[in-house]
Amino acid sequence: MPDPGVSRPGVPRPGVSRPGGPEPQWAPPGAVRFADGVPVALVAPDAGLSSLPAAVGDLAALRHIDLDGNELTTLPGWIGRLERLLVLLLYGNRIAALPPGLGRLASLEHLSAGRNALTAVPDALWRLSRLRSLNLAENEIADLPPGLGRLRELRMLDLGHNRLREVPAEIGDLPCLTDYLYLSDNGFTSVPASLGRLDRLGYLNLADNRLARLPASIGGMTGLHELRAHDNRLTTLPGTIGRLTGLRELHLRNNGLAALPEAIGGLRALRHLDLRGNPLERLPDSVAGLTELTHLDLRVTRLSTLPGGLAELPRLEKLDLRWIKFDEVPACVRPLRERGCVVLL
Repeated sequence: MPDPGVSRPGVPRPGVSRPGGPEPQWAPPGAVRFADGVPVALVAPDAGLSSLPAAVGDLAALRHIDLDGNELTTLPGWIGRLERLLVLLLYGNRIAALPPGLGRLASLEHLSAGRNALTAVPDALWRLSRLRSLNLAENEIADLPPGLGRLRELRMLDLGHNRLREVPAEIGDLPCLTDYLYLSDNGFTSVPASLGRLDRLGYLNLADNRLARLPASIGGMTGLHELRAHDNRLTTLPGTIGRLTGLRELHLRNNGLAALPEAIGGLRALRHLDLRGNPLERLPDSVAGLTELTHLDLRVTRLSTLPGGLAELPRLEKLDLRWIKFDEVPACVRPLRERGCVVLL
């Protein structure tokens, strides 16, 4: 699954564009949406707006604002007057700071402020206790306050492509985090053990950081379907990874793994395993137990042989062995090819 720039799970649709009264002169044509003649949404993405008209603050019934892709440099403090607002989309602007007034939006469920110029997160944000999705990706945020743990309803959190030096332990205090957690492309060297408490999370992206290890507690993340930890500095995997029995995709390319734990064979639902670019010298025999595996990428590893059990994997469709210097073609290659598996040497 690609790492989307804008994540909007469950964002409700705005009202209709047919006005029940005269459309405000300050708004782009069709931008104001109505329900029963009352303005309930402002939908003006990519409209070239450099500021938000003060008149918006008088639209007390607004529930949905979409200003993605504009040229806003500030978000006015009066935004806090819109107490019924459910959705606020500001992705791809130039906003340097979120105002304290944001904390008064007690009904807000979806906030997207990715790809702006944010360097910090105000404490007011942690008062938004009804938030279900929060996108702060592609900013310049270096530190995340512990108040994050107050967002108890959060289902999706995107903090990718920032400058986070560490991940706060309070991230484990988000019991409803079920959809996605993006932490890719930051620069931290470790993740807290509390991550293991997120036992309902389906997708975790830790790619493009400086991780030297994964905590043993990761075995508690039993809801994971996809784990991306590629382009890090991992040299070992904890044996507890074998407890992730629902995991379907495991992406570990470009790390420092010389071996895998035997426990890897416990990933009985695994379909896609990417190990390319690691200094792997052997694969454990337990990989023969990955009976759901369809794609195995071993490019640019140091393997000299392969377990014979690979030939018995019933669903394997593609085995990529390019740029491996085998002394002789592994015995599993011929039977795999004979039954239709694509083997690239």
